[in-house]
Amino acid sequence: MAEMRTFCFVNYYRKLLKNVQLRRFCTAETDSKANIEKIRNIGILAHIDAGKTTTTERMLFYSGTIRSMGEVHHGNTVTDYMEQERQRGITITSAAVSFPWHGNQINLIDTPGHIDFTMEVEQSLAVLDGAVVVLDASAGVEAQTLTVWRQASGHRVPRLLYLNKMDRSDASAPLCVESVRDKLQVTPLALHQPVLYEGRLVGLIDIITKEEIIWTQGRGQNLTRRKLTEKEDGVRWEAASASHTQLIDDLSSLDDTLADTIIQQESLDNLNSEEIKAAIRRCTLKMEAFPVLCGSSYKNIGVQTLMDGIVSYLPSPLECNSLYGCFEGDLAARAFKVQHDDQRGVLTFLRLYSGEICKGQKIYNLGQDRTEQTGLLYVALADEYKPVERVGAGSIAVVSALKATMTGDLVTSTQAAANRAKSKLVSSLREPAFAERVTPPSARPRLAALGEPAAEDTADVLLGIGTTVPEPVFLCSIEPPSAAFQSALETALDELRREDPSLRVIADDDAGQLVLAGMGELHLEIIKERIVREYKIDVELGPLQIAYREALVGSGKHTLAVDRKIGGARQQVKVTMSAKNMRGVAADKRGSEFVAGYRVLLPTLKPNLDLQEKSCKLHYTARPMDKSAESAANLSHLHPRNLAAIRQGVHTALLHGPKLGCPMVDVQVCLHWFEVGRGTSDSVVSATVVQCLRKVFEEAEAMLLEPVMLLQVVCPESHSARVLADLTRRRADILAINIRARNKVIDSITPLSELLGYSSTLRSLSSGLASFTMEFHSNRQMSPHDEEKAVKSVTGF
Repeated sequence: MAEMRTFCFVNYYRKLLKNVQLRRFCTAETDSKANIEKIRNIGILAHIDAGKTTTTERMLFYSGTIRSMGEVHHGNTVTDYMEQERQRGITITSAAVSFPWHGNQINLIDTPGHIDFTMEVEQSLAVLDGAVVVLDASAGVEAQTLTVWRQASGHRVPRLLYLNKMDRSDASAPLCVESVRDKLQVTPLALHQPVLYEGRLVGLIDIITKEEIIWTQGRGQNLTRRKLTEKEDGVRWEAASASHTQLIDDLSSLDDTLADTIIQQESLDNLNSEEIKAAIRRCTLKMEAFPVLCGSSYKNIGVQTLMDGIVSYLPSPLECNSLYGCFEGDLAARAFKVQHDDQRGVLTFLRLYSGEICKGQKIYNLGQDRTEQTGLLYVALADEYKPVERVGAGSIAVVSALKATMTGDLVTSTQAAANRAKSKLVSSLREPAFAERVTPPSARPRLAALGEPAAEDTADVLLGIGTTVPEPVFLCSIEPPSAAFQSALETALDELRREDPSLRVIADDDAGQLVLAGMGELHLEIIKERIVREYKIDVELGPLQIAYREALVGSGKHTLAVDRKIGGARQQVKVTMSAKNMRGVAADKRGSEFVAGYRVLLPTLKPNLDLQEKSCKLHYTARPMDKSAESAANLSHLHPRNLAAIRQGVHTALLHGPKLGCPMVDVQVCLHWFEVGRGTSDSVVSATVVQCLRKVFEEAEAMLLEPVMLLQVVCPESHSARVLADLTRRRADILAINIRARNKVIDSITPLSELLGYSSTLRSLSSGLASFTMEFHSNRQMSPHDEEKAVKSVTGF
C-alpha cells in the first residue's frame, strides 16, 4: 500500500513538472504585451539526412523546454511524433515548436527533407519570416538543398546556413562555402572556423570576435570562450585574422553604412563586433549575403551559437510582412497546416501577422468569403497542445473546430475588416515601389496570367495567394476491403486531402474506382499506412501508374449543332470551336481534379457579372479572340450563364485527352460561334462543348508527354561504371558527373517510368553504398516507340 502511495505521489509530480515545462514555453506567446521584436518565426530546411530534426531537438534541450534529448535513430524526438516517422527515421509532416532563448522567443517549424513531402515545406515557407538551411558539411549543397533554396527565394525568406556534421573526417567548411557560392549563386559570409584536437571537433573560432569557443564535458551545456592572441595561438590567430579581414571586405562592399564607418575611422581594426553584426544583419535581411555557421548537432557542438545567430541575423515579424500592414490593428492570419487529432478534432495552424485571436472568436475567411466559428485555442509543442485564452501578433496559434479553412487561406476578424484592408492595400499598390516590395516571386506567374491586372486584381492575388500545389507524378487505385468501408474510406481520404494538398483524389467513373495521385512511391505508401493505422481500414493500393499528359500536335476547328427533344423540352445549341498547341500556359486547379496548363479565349467579362463569373476570371485568361465582325457580333450578346456553362464544358473536355484519356496541357481553346435556343439547359450546353472539343482534338491529333525527373545518384567510384551503364539503359540524359570526396555524383534527367523500383536496383548495383534523390523536372514528348509501349502498359493492348 505504501509503495502504491509513493508511486501515485511521484506520478503526480511528474505530470506537474511536465505542465510547468509546457507553461514555460507558452507564456511568451500568450502574454498580450510580449515584445514582438523579440520573436523569431523560422523554419529549418535541408536535404534528406542533413540533421534538421537532431538540430531542433538540441535547441529545445539547451533552451530548457525539454529535459532530455531524443535521437532520430531511437525514435524518441519531439518533432517526429508520428508512428511512421519514428519507424522510418525521417520527417514526414512539419511540426511547430516554441522555445525561449536569452529573452527572445523562437517559433520553429521542422520541415521534411524528402522530395515526396515538398508540399509541407512550401506550406511552411509561406508563413515564415526567416529560415535556417542545414547542410551536411561533408556533402555541401545537394539536390534537395537547391529545391528548398528556390522555394525560399520564391517567398523572399531571409536565410542563414548551418554546416552540420563538422565532426566527420571528410567535412570541409571551405569546400562547403565554395559550394554555396557556385551552386546557389549567392555571397556566403563564413562566421566560424572549426577547432580540432587530435582529429576530433571540440569547438569553433568566432571570426567576428576572434574568440575560441570550446565545448567541455557534459551534454554540450558547458562552453568556454577565450580571446585568441598572436603570442599564444600563432597560426590559428593568423587564420582567424585573415578570415576576419575578408569578412569585413565582403561586408563593406555590400553595406554602405559599414563602408562609411570604415572611411571615417580610416582603419579596419577599430570596428567593434556589434557594428559588424549589425552589418551582417542588414545584408541578411536584404538577402544580399547569407551568414554561414558551423557545428555538429549530434556531438552537441555549435547549437547555442546557431541560436544566437538566429536571434542576431534573422528578422522579427516587424521587419517583414509589410503587405499585412493594411489590416492595422485587425486580425490577419494565414493557415499553413491542417491536422486531424483524435481528441481535439480538426486543428488549424495559423500564423498571426497583426491583431490577436481569442478562444471562441468568429473569423472571416477572405479566400472562401465565409465566416467561421473557432473553438478552443492552443499553442503547440509538436503533438502537445496547451489551451490558452488569446494569442498575439507575430506568433503561431492552433485553433479547433474550423470546418472549411484550408492551407493558404487568409483569415481576419470580420468582413468589414477585410474590406477596409483591401481598400487600403489597393490604394498603396498604385505606388510602383510598394507593389514591387510586397509582391513575392511566387505570385508573379499568377499576375502574369492576368495580363495587365488592375490594382484590385493584384490585391486579390496577394491576399489570396496560397501555395502552389505541384503536379502529381504517380497514380494508383485504392480499394477498401469491402463495400461497407467505402463511406469511411471517402471520409478518411477527404481528411487526408485537407491536411496534404499535394494528395489528389479522383473518382474514375468509367472504372468505378477511387484514384490517388501523389508525389512519389513513398508518399502514397505513407498515405496507405496512415489509413490502415489511424482509420483502421485495411485498404489495398493498385499498381503504380505514371501521370502522363497529352498535348496537341497541330490545330483543329469544328462546328457542332444539337437539336433534340429531352423530356418534352427542345434543346438547341450550335457551337464552333478551335484548339491549338500553345507553350507555357498557366495551370488551373479545381476541387479534387487537376488540369494542367490551358488557356481559354472567350469574351471579356463584363463588370456587372455575378460573383461566380468573377471567380472564373482567376482560372482562365478571358479576352476577345476573333477579330472578324461576324464573330464579334455573335459573341457580344453571350449571356453570363451560358458563358459559365461553356467554361464548364471546356474544363471537362481538357481532363480527358483523345489518346489515353490523360489531362491535356499547353492547349489554347478558342470560341468562334455560339447559338442557343430558348429553354436549353446548361448541362446540354456543356455537353455540346465537350463533344465539339473532342472532335477538334481528334482533328488536331495528340501526343503523349511523360514526366521526367532530375535524378542525382551518389555512389562510390568503384561502382560508378555499373550505375552509369544502368542509367543509360533507362533512357537517362547525363547532365554532369562530379567528384565529392571518394564518391561520384551523377546528375541526369531520367523518365519517371524507368525509375519504378529503382531503389532496390541501385542497392544491388552498388552493394548498398549508393543513394539517390529525384524531383520532378518537366513533361517531355515521347518517341513513337516509347509512346506505343506506354499506351500498351496502361491499356493492355
